[in-house]
Amino acid sequence: MQFTSKIVPCLWFDSEGEDAARFYTGIFPDSRISHIERFPAIGQEIHGKPAGSVMTVSFELAGQPFTALNGGPHFKFNEAVSLQVMCDSAEELDHFWSRLGEGGPVEAQQCGWLKDKFGLSWQIIPKRMLEMMADPDKAKVQRVFGAMLQMKKLDLAALERAFNG
Repeated sequence: MQFTSKIVPCLWFDSEGEDAARFYTGIFPDSRISHIERFPAIGQEIHGKPAGSVMTVSFELAGQPFTALNGGPHFKFNEAVSLQVMCDSAEELDHFWSRLGEGGPVEAQQCGWLKDKFGLSWQIIPKRMLEMMADPDKAKVQRVFGAMLQMKKLDLAALERAFNG
């Protein structure tokens, strides 16, 4: 197996790494599962997984490589790490928000953040909002930031209205 990126995020799952990789690759264009590695018979006293069960899944999302590791129930995702999805349009934002949020906890959704059904945190962000937040007019920035704080899913049209006063 050949790695094309120097940094490859590894996502730790209990045993649902393949399900997660298939879910994610079904959402993002230019995505694929490139390799599935299975646990060998050796080391079961350490890893506790049946020989032949999925150990790692190498996959790409929008060309970015990832690894899903079925490492057991020892570690859980939390909000300290999230993946940002930069969206070019309101339609793209809606697509990623609805698809990634399928089956996830609704109470974890705010300010463009959501948790998916595997517990991984995502930030679904319109690129235009980042441009607005970098504007030299601090009053515009304050209005955009205040509007964003009131939202679960970011609403590009409402952010534009706040920006324009």
